[in-house]
Amino acid sequence: MGISNTQYRDIMFQYDQTRMKNQRLLDSRQEDLYKKIPELKQIHDKIIELSVKQARAELLSPDTAADSLAEYTAKKDELLLRKAVLLQEHQYPANYLSPIYNCADCQDTGFTNGMPCHCFDQAKLQALYENSNLNEILEHENFSTFSEKYYDDTTIHENLSITPRENIRRIKEICLDFVKHFDDSYDNILFYGPTGVGKTFLTHCIAKELLDSAHTVVYLTSLQLFDMLEKNKFQKEDTFITNEQVSYILNSDLLIIDDLGTELSNSFTVSQLYYIIEERHNNKHSTIISTNLSFSDLRERYSERIFSRFTGYYDFKQIVGKDIRIQKNFLGARH
Repeated sequence: MGISNTQYRDIMFQYDQTRMKNQRLLDSRQEDLYKKIPELKQIHDKIIELSVKQARAELLSPDTAADSLAEYTAKKDELLLRKAVLLQEHQYPANYLSPIYNCADCQDTGFTNGMPCHCFDQAKLQALYENSNLNEILEHENFSTFSEKYYDDTTIHENLSITPRENIRRIKEICLDFVKHFDDSYDNILFYGPTGVGKTFLTHCIAKELLDSAHTVVYLTSLQLFDMLEKNKFQKEDTFITNEQVSYILNSDLLIIDDLGTELSNSFTVSQLYYIIEERHNNKHSTIISTNLSFSDLRERYSERIFSRFTGYYDFKQIVGKDIRIQKNFLGARH
């Protein structure tokens, strides 16, 4: 999907602001030093005069302009050398009055030779992170911080016929495979299981991998999602949710709906959930859902029509174990 038009405009606005800020800094330096070292102003004016003269020659007498180019270049280089010497004599860097750029490669335009600069790619990545609603949490919750130690490896789970630890290892591999083949296959995952067993953590792991490869990811709890959709539809309160924001949710490369089932269940939320599932499926945009609800709970809460979409479109992954937050608090208390 890439960044939205609004995100692109925001990035380019920041480039404009950067150029203006740096130009004001350069103007301030020039004004200060031209007062302290008048010869610098004379050199500046002389270079402009030479440049204008050469430009006029190239425009009006292109056949003879080449003859004067060497002389122009020599005089300009001589003036620039004198400028550098003056600056160094007064304890300033030789490039102190040169144009100032945050990124010298694109000169703060965002593009080099018509292609996005590396700094634009970084700005794009930052915009993707900010719009994911996961900007800070992913520093702490990702595959590099994922730990199996909170999952029991001594007891076989009755339904899965493997231990919780073996189960989470298999699910982790499925998540890594989901990321690896994200661009060449269409898949959806539904994590289900009790509170605190790592469902949300795994969605964060996947989100970071995809964001770092410049995919658009939107993370919303079910409460946030349906609240936004309701405000967009009915324009409630003072919060204005634009159609572009809703479109960004529907068309993001990956949508994560966390804690499905915690929202108020009514005809609006059920119809909107059906719409989101169908819209994203029809456009082959992947979705990950996490829920504390069981199979039967999902069927009962969202009707057979939506449940059939879950079973038809989503790969169900059950996560089992003890509440990790409680385990961490217990271990912390012991130490």
